[in-house]
Amino acid sequence: MVKATLNGQALAESNETIIIEGNHYFPPSTVDDKVLTPSDTHTTCPWKGVASYYNASVPGEAPVKDVAWYYPTTITNKAKPIEGYVAFYKSKVTISDT
Repeated sequence: MVKATLNGQALAESNETIIIEGNHYFPPSTVDDKVLTPSDTHTTCPWKGVASYYNASVPGEAPVKDVAWYYPTTITNKAKPIEGYVAFYKSKVTISDT
C-alpha cells in the first residue's frame, strides 16, 4: 500500500499506483478530493502532455500550492496508463510504502 500524506493527513492511498520517473501516480478514485483544489498552474512534458496541478488544504494548516499534478489527456501511448492519475511532489508530501 502506498500512501501520500501532508502534515499527517492522508491525501491518497492505493495498492495500484503506477511508477514513472520515480513518482507514484495514484488512481483518481484513491485521491481525497476534499483536501485538493485545482491550481491555475500548468506545465508541459514532451511525452506526457500538459499537466494540471492541485493545491492542498489540510485542516489547521496553511494551504500548500501545487502539491500534486496530473495529465488530464496524455499525448503518447507510453503515457496513456497514467492519464488522469495523480502524482505528488516528494518535497511537499510524504510518500510511504506500507
